[in-house]
Amino acid sequence: MLTVDQVGSRSDVDRVAPLLEEGSLLRRGALLGPDRTAGDEFQLVHGDAGRALTTALALTRDGRWSVGLGVGDVRVPLPRTTREATGDAFTAARTAVDAAKRTPFRLVVAAVDAPVAAGDVTALLHLLLEVRLRRSPEGWAVADLLAEGLSQTEVAERQGVTPQAISQRARTAGLRTEDAALPALVRRLEALDREVGGSR
Repeated sequence: MLTVDQVGSRSDVDRVAPLLEEGSLLRRGALLGPDRTAGDEFQLVHGDAGRALTTALALTRDGRWSVGLGVGDVRVPLPRTTREATGDAFTAARTAVDAAKRTPFRLVVAAVDAPVAAGDVTALLHLLLEVRLRRSPEGWAVADLLAEGLSQTEVAERQGVTPQAISQRARTAGLRTEDAALPALVRRLEALDREVGGSR
């Protein structure tokens, strides 16, 4: 599950409300939420490690959110809102978001009964986030178009450059590294969930 806190909310506008209203990214695959749980914070529960990771990475992209990814049980049956829900995943997510506020990457994984394994996943995630933080706007443009399902040739046509130029931008942006790392990270999160006996 994710606990997400707005960065610098005291000196910024409320970014939670418009994000929750738009909500398409957050609601995709969510079992519960997103729900605002405090002035500048919201929570959501995912039953799928891949979707949770995709959401967490998307939230860290603009630097406006600290994200805690808590792994563990969520008591069932699920209530109507995250504010009514309980379980180790919520405790872990609170620990994780507090730790995320103290890192330059703004994303931490925590598990109540497996802190070392969760720390290992966090360390691997931070390596990926280092690659993403160094990505140029041009690199992100290529990444976004490829994520829409376009080929590199189609991206080149869209941007009015050669396919070789797009290939170079993709390489510089570390897109192959990310594509290889994401499935491995999902498997590590799934293994961590099994280790702590997470249930939905």
